[in-house]
Amino acid sequence: MISLQIDDDLPGPPDPALSELLERAALETLDRAGGPAAPALSIVITGDAHLQTLNRQYLGIDAPTDVLSFPSNETDPDSGDIYLGDILISYPRAQAQAQSGGHPLQDELQLLAVHGVLHLLGYDHDQEDDKSQMWSLQAQILKSLGCSISAPASTGD
Repeated sequence: MISLQIDDDLPGPPDPALSELLERAALETLDRAGGPAAPALSIVITGDAHLQTLNRQYLGIDAPTDVLSFPSNETDPDSGDIYLGDILISYPRAQAQAQSGGHPLQDELQLLAVHGVLHLLGYDHDQEDDKSQMWSLQAQILKSLGCSISAPASTGD
């Protein structure tokens, strides 16, 4: 199950179809990256202040970022379901990156969701070889989703 939470205090209402769009992006990523068949994860659409607080607290970077992932990989002892973790996306940062990149906001949000799910699955971009592998898979997934972009403009995660 993919849970989507959208903060109430965001400027301008997010697209009502956002939940379906991000769920599709997450499921496509899980499928193409070999993730578990029916995991649970949460995607939170929030503001820069929230991401900056978490970025400072967990990564020691006192600045907002576009997406953060918090892997869990816990198993529910009763159901056996896997909880992969949480992804937080800055809606204002996604808007700004879409505008500066000249592509639709929906594509930017899908990119950030795909990027976040890949992190939950253990992909990273700290080393050049890892980055190349992650970016390649990310580009394939985004192409399959019909996105006009393939790599993040800025990922501070």
